[in-house]
Amino acid sequence: MMFEDLRDLYQDVILDRGRTPRHGRRLDVFDADAKGDNPMCGDRVQVFVRHDGASVAAVGFEARGCAISIASADMMADAVIGHTDAEITAMAAGFAGMARSGESHVPALQALRPLAGVHEYPSRIKCATLPWVALAAALAGTDAHKGVASSE
Repeated sequence: MMFEDLRDLYQDVILDRGRTPRHGRRLDVFDADAKGDNPMCGDRVQVFVRHDGASVAAVGFEARGCAISIASADMMADAVIGHTDAEITAMAAGFAGMARSGESHVPALQALRPLAGVHEYPSRIKCATLPWVALAAALAGTDAHKGVASSE
């Protein structure tokens, strides 16, 4: 892989959000959480969700991993606040598609476009989607540990 290719992937926004995430903390009060683990690269994330009625009021996370994984978790938190679980489930599917294809027609995901470049690096798709898998597991009340490493 050439240096220019990596530089394109690690855009400034990804590096910024990976270094200084705005939502990188355990919420004091939460009603759902799940952990995700990608043993292939060592990325780990735990997502915390607090609802206010039918919509998500706050999302926080604790993570250890690469800039893509942490930036994805942080940008995901921004994107999903104020949405219902059903809307977030659709957004997660849309994000997974964007990570695989580089394209998205989901308006709520436009702020996550910097992560679309992972489609050119198949080993990085799991890094970007790990937080979304954990979020979906939290909303479903399941544990994201199983199956994360095999998700595409």
